Amino acid sequence: MDKNILYGFFNGTASHYEEMQIRKWLEASAENRRIFLEERRMFDMLLLNVREDAARKTAAHRTRIVPFLKEAAKVAAVAVITLAVCYSYFRHRERDEAPAMQTVSVPAGQRVNLTLPDGTNVWLNARSILAYPAPFDRDKRVMTLDGEAYFEVARDEKRPFSVQTAQGVIEALGTQFNVDAYASDSVFETTLMSGRLKVRLNGDSIGGIVLTPDKKATLKEGKLLVEHVNDYTQYRWREGLICFSNASFVDIMHDFEKYYDISIRVKNRKVMKYSYTGKFRYTDGVDYALRVLQKDLRFTYRRDDDLQIMYIE
Repeated sequence: MDKNILYGFFNGTASHYEEMQIRKWLEASAENRRIFLEERRMFDMLLLNVREDAARKTAAHRTRIVPFLKEAAKVAAVAVITLAVCYSYFRHRERDEAPAMQTVSVPAGQRVNLTLPDGTNVWLNARSILAYPAPFDRDKRVMTLDGEAYFEVARDEKRPFSVQTAQGVIEALGTQFNVDAYASDSVFETTLMSGRLKVRLNGDSIGGIVLTPDKKATLKEGKLLVEHVNDYTQYRWREGLICFSNASFVDIMHDFEKYYDISIRVKNRKVMKYSYTGKFRYTDGVDYALRVLQKDLRFTYRRDDDLQIMYIE
């Protein structure tokens, strides 16, 4: 498989024909799947190395930002990758310089693992965007998220850690939690695995709720509700798995739209009443996933490649 096609797929710029080539190649042998995973790791390392190099050079040479950008562009060109990491810089102030902002954008069907300047480990899900300053401020660690992410926060009691989303804000010190907050959706969920979290809606500077482990805060009808979490399989997306537990057909199709960057129109109303429990790998592709569902549910599907729409009939 041509590495340029693979890197285009990792970066979200591959054509539908190239994606189909990759799917067939993956299904051909276990060795091909091993190569795919190895190239994915190499891509992530290149992406992360460029990002970390940018942070180091920005902190040490803030007065030489423009030359650094040119050099970073050369590195990206040599790697034959259009990186999904964009560097944008605030204008300098005479005494109090604004830190460089880094933005990590994940294409559909992909996921990215990175380490923030404070040592926090982050997994970003498909079609997610994370923006944060490098380095963090001396008294706080603030970032913005559009999408889904899993955080393992490095403890630093002197610098509170907060994630701002379109719907609300999550505040933590040292903890592990998952946030599902795509700006295009009405869903806002925060699930706590360990530690302690405070979750509040935007505009609510005083209120909010405090989460303890195995609890989830969900936005419903304008209010935050707390639920107990028994099943963590849906958070295995970090492993490249799309997991469903008694999920409705509509919710499954919604996730497929997110992961595979395709619009799905359900015309068969009979399938709407069914739920499904199972899992798929990202690399299996939407066609494979739908064929598996067809074993239990009666429906057909067709794809309009020009409009990138799939019809369930």
